[in-house]
Amino acid sequence: MKHIRISLFLFLLFILNAFNVFAQNSGASQTENYFGLLKNKRVAVVANPTSVVGKAHLVDTLITSGIQVVKIFAPEHGFRGEAGNGDHVSNGFDKKTKLPIFSLYGSHTRPTAEMLSNVDVIVFDIQDVGVRFYTFLATMQEVMEAAVISKKPVIILDRPNPNGYYIDGPVMTDPKLYSFVGQLPIPIVHGCTLGELAKMINGEGWLTGKKSCELTVIPCSAYTHNSYFELPIKPSPNLPNITSIYAYPSLCLFEGTCISIGRGTALPFQQFGFPKCKVGETSFTPKEIPGVSTNPPYENQLCKGIKVSIEKRPTELNLSWLMTMYSNYLNKEKFFSSPGFFDKLAGNTLLRKQVASGASEDEIRASWQKDLDSYKAIRKKYLLYPDFN
Repeated sequence: MKHIRISLFLFLLFILNAFNVFAQNSGASQTENYFGLLKNKRVAVVANPTSVVGKAHLVDTLITSGIQVVKIFAPEHGFRGEAGNGDHVSNGFDKKTKLPIFSLYGSHTRPTAEMLSNVDVIVFDIQDVGVRFYTFLATMQEVMEAAVISKKPVIILDRPNPNGYYIDGPVMTDPKLYSFVGQLPIPIVHGCTLGELAKMINGEGWLTGKKSCELTVIPCSAYTHNSYFELPIKPSPNLPNITSIYAYPSLCLFEGTCISIGRGTALPFQQFGFPKCKVGETSFTPKEIPGVSTNPPYENQLCKGIKVSIEKRPTELNLSWLMTMYSNYLNKEKFFSSPGFFDKLAGNTLLRKQVASGASEDEIRASWQKDLDSYKAIRKKYLLYPDFN
């Protein structure tokens, strides 16, 4: 028993040390590699609560270091993370620094030429989770589009991808489905950091007119695509821990269905179900949580279903969750409550039709393979870190 306790202690110490290494080795922490690029420049920062250098926010670090930050651009959930899922983010001023904040998740999704008129360089630093429909990727792409138009350089301060150790899901192949939850021809789990994707966007000519943004990526140090990484700060209100982050690529597809994925509970993206569900042994009652979940599905209704259990890192999407819920939902015609949105999340119209027709998981996965192989060949050109295979 003593040996077991010692082994457990050493394992926890290893995890804590690894956690500290990654916390200190994000691109933002490599200040010696980008402070010189900001000297005597008017800087705009695209940031949120995950944008930290050690224990200090990036914006505070820049200002303390004598760098002239002139404005902040805020993505979904806001600069300080005060807005819930899908909530409109308003312009305003940061209470601490008094800097103006311009929303990129409201009436504008990209900075206008006027917003960038007194800016010399844009710094982008936001923690991602490695999934195509997580909107910080779209925000980065829109910032790059605006930078091309206004001829401003962009510096990406890269961060590790907690889901960066595998690739899976259908590749978005239909530009007609492009939206803020997916506007690139990449799979659901893309296996890249945002810095790598920024280089891919430039290199593959995915910006309007196949133009190229003046781009600098400050890489992480001591990171590989096979590294285990738990986020020191939750990346958004409904992804509070690593379990939710691992389940997110699979469970977010339910957002286009009549299934609750636990929004409005203490376990968002860690349980799923609906009233009178006949499978699973968990139950939950969604309620509105200010700043986290507004009008969650089945608000104040008892739901039954399945609690997510992840004993090791997933290496593929869990299609069985989607197929199980569909097979157990009595009114099949109502299951895809928002079919158009489901298709945007999936990246095609085929997945919805495959589930409805009773296609097997093997058949569904086989339909992705050709596009996945093509994507993997593209991805290799832009890797900044040793790959997982």
